[in-house]
Amino acid sequence: MNCSLRALVLSMACGLALVPAVQAQQPQQQPPAAGATAARVETTPAAVGKGEPVVAGGQVPDEATRIAVIEALRRVYGPSGVIDKIEVVNTVSMPANWSANVQRLITPSLKDIHRGQLQIEGTQMALSGEVGNEALRQKIVSDMANSLNPTYTIKNSLRVPASEQIAVDQVLGNRTIEFELGSATLTGKGRAILDEMAPILQKLTNKSVAVVGHTDNAGNRTSNLALSQSRAESVKGYLVGKGIDPMTLTTSGVGPDQPVASNATDEGRSRNRRIEFRVGR
Repeated sequence: MNCSLRALVLSMACGLALVPAVQAQQPQQQPPAAGATAARVETTPAAVGKGEPVVAGGQVPDEATRIAVIEALRRVYGPSGVIDKIEVVNTVSMPANWSANVQRLITPSLKDIHRGQLQIEGTQMALSGEVGNEALRQKIVSDMANSLNPTYTIKNSLRVPASEQIAVDQVLGNRTIEFELGSATLTGKGRAILDEMAPILQKLTNKSVAVVGHTDNAGNRTSNLALSQSRAESVKGYLVGKGIDPMTLTTSGVGPDQPVASNATDEGRSRNRRIEFRVGR
């Protein structure tokens, strides 16, 4: 899941080391005091089924709320499956029953969402990511809505991935397209993976493919955004050289903003430095 500065955010990565994230934004039944910040929690789960931890962050007003949220996450992801980075900041504002409502949304159904994000802020919730079928897409949101009171609204941006996306994901697998340190120059291993992907991308008809660059959080964010953009463009250039129509490829760089693992370890930072391919509809 990705993070929000004023919300509980649950992010779940899957398969590709792409961030399946689910962000949850909590309702606020009472307005915060002047100058107060709304309570928020952010969790970034990594690859489902790979034994990778969920990173929980954000701010809550007291220790009891922090413990309650972490315990709810551990019931879903296991005792060792959650990294606790939630801050206790007594100046943040928490509406009535906020903690209980958050816990109601942390259910095993979150593990069915890949590359998703659930953000809860005030009474507004936004849910995005990929699920296996249309029935599941509707059921997850319906169950969430039924667990909360009618003052909450949910923006449902869950989607069922196209078969072409699944094919691209399977080719990339859990591998990372590598670059020379601090540059947009592909390594031999990186080029080898793209050589495998090119034939699959050539078979996509009437589909656009977004090439998205990601970095870890080391260094300056602005520089990382520029580096991730340059790396995405480098990948596009290489694929065009392999015969892919340049009009079907778009590029973007999001720097460190969409991690799939904790940046606290070398392994996590390595996984966050990646290229993601998103097949359009």
